[in-house]
Amino acid sequence: MHRLTPARLVVAGLAVATLALAPQALAFGTIRSLGQNAEHERITRTGLGGAGFGGATLDLLAGKNGTFGAVGAPDRPGRGLISVSQAHCDDGDWFDKPGYAQSLSQANAALRACRSLMYSNLDQALIRAGDLVRPDLSYGDTTTGSDCPFDGEKGSPKCRTLEYLGLALHASQDFYSHSNWVDAPRPRPTIENPPGLNNNGPAEWLGPSLPAQVPAGLITGCYGFPEWASCRGRVKHDYLNKDTASTTRGGYDKAMRVAAEDTRAKWDQFSGKVRARYGDARGNKILCVIRSDRPRESCG
Repeated sequence: MHRLTPARLVVAGLAVATLALAPQALAFGTIRSLGQNAEHERITRTGLGGAGFGGATLDLLAGKNGTFGAVGAPDRPGRGLISVSQAHCDDGDWFDKPGYAQSLSQANAALRACRSLMYSNLDQALIRAGDLVRPDLSYGDTTTGSDCPFDGEKGSPKCRTLEYLGLALHASQDFYSHSNWVDAPRPRPTIENPPGLNNNGPAEWLGPSLPAQVPAGLITGCYGFPEWASCRGRVKHDYLNKDTASTTRGGYDKAMRVAAEDTRAKWDQFSGKVRARYGDARGNKILCVIRSDRPRESCG
């Protein structure tokens, strides 16, 4: 949910180096320090609890102490996605005021770019998943090794499938923190205290039907470093985000809950796509391989 600013990247880099020497000295989820409490990991584990994931596989997807996991990869220093707005559903800001820095159509385009990236990543995961089980139902490469790189380039088919799932889930989870979707209404909204839409469940707009029209009033914050300079006069990420429990915006627990519900919905959507593309027999075996720590022993 919360990316590291360049200043914090220096600290995080030192933390990673320290971690390599002393694994228990610091705890990253993404992350358990610098004001964060592994929000992405916790959301993913809550959302996918009961979905049949093995412990080691869920550790790879969600992250655990000492790792970012697939879902945390966009926040990882060096991954190249920290400042990519659509990877975090940022920069969809607009306020009904003459001369606002960007138009409503520009704001909506930024929101649609985030949604499109979610589904592009789900589609990539769908393609990679086909390498796990062949058409004759024999196994492909089902290994993960002791870890997955999640670096956008290397990894086994299962690692790459988990990586693209994680990228999609990261964006959808950030949507609920960085937008006004779950926020309480504001009687007299301002740029510094923008209106809330007061929704209690996942956004249908992020669902598989992909309606073209952005929900009325939906915005996310402008993100930049430093925000006071790069987002001057705009609805800033700092005004809207519910990244940590100490947020002044309020709604942290609600955002966490709804993001977890959407995480499960995304997994269910992906599962349906796998069965539709590969057929029930092959598709169910593929899904078993994705979830299982020891697929060749447990997936038939």
